[in-house]
Amino acid sequence: MTPTPIVTAVDLRRRFGEGEAAVDALDGVSLELPQGAFTAIMGPSGSGKSTLMHCLAGLDKPTGGSVSIDGVDLSTLDDKKLTELRRDKVGFIFQSFNLLPVLTAQENIELPLKIAGRDVDAAWRDRLIDTVGLRDRLTHHPSELSGGQQQRVAVARALISKPAVVFADEPTGNLDSQSSAEVLRLLRQSVDELGQTVVMVTHEANAAAIADRILVLADGKIVHDGHAGSADEVHDLMRTVG
Repeated sequence: MTPTPIVTAVDLRRRFGEGEAAVDALDGVSLELPQGAFTAIMGPSGSGKSTLMHCLAGLDKPTGGSVSIDGVDLSTLDDKKLTELRRDKVGFIFQSFNLLPVLTAQENIELPLKIAGRDVDAAWRDRLIDTVGLRDRLTHHPSELSGGQQQRVAVARALISKPAVVFADEPTGNLDSQSSAEVLRLLRQSVDELGQTVVMVTHEANAAAIADRILVLADGKIVHDGHAGSADEVHDLMRTVG
């Protein structure tokens, strides 16, 4: 059986500017992202990969086409309902961590639930904390953590509300190679052991190679959609399409 799509895009278009200066960042993208899978989105600079992720996540409104998350068409939602859907159904991991400096690691992890007025599932929180290996860092503030530790806090924060899908935007972009490997292992673990759905924008072949599937964009269109291979195979693929 084919897994149920958790995110669906149909003929997605996003135009910036008007007239002769208009740029089509997305030019008719259609895709389905199945539940419990790890998808990497790649492409040269300016190919539309970040725009695609922002439209899929409900952070940007497409010029045309539609996006559905967990069966809900985003175009039918007003700003309040869209905010609620993002809060309840979507987790985010950013290149810059985006942790609140005045909160401890544990408080940052629990923040999405506090904002939503939801109780913390202690068993789930503790499982996440042990999975990301931060048990001895919970009372530390972000300034007292390494970059890799901060991103591990961000991963746990993205997962704490058990979202339908996690979007990761260049999550290893600010990390050294060891920290990058740790964070990628966590994302892979979240799919394999926690049943999470992860969509990651990256330009790094090593990062994309841990995904189940790679989508490559060029000039706002999907030019490759296939299984992820080794890092060398991803390098070769990018040379071919780039």
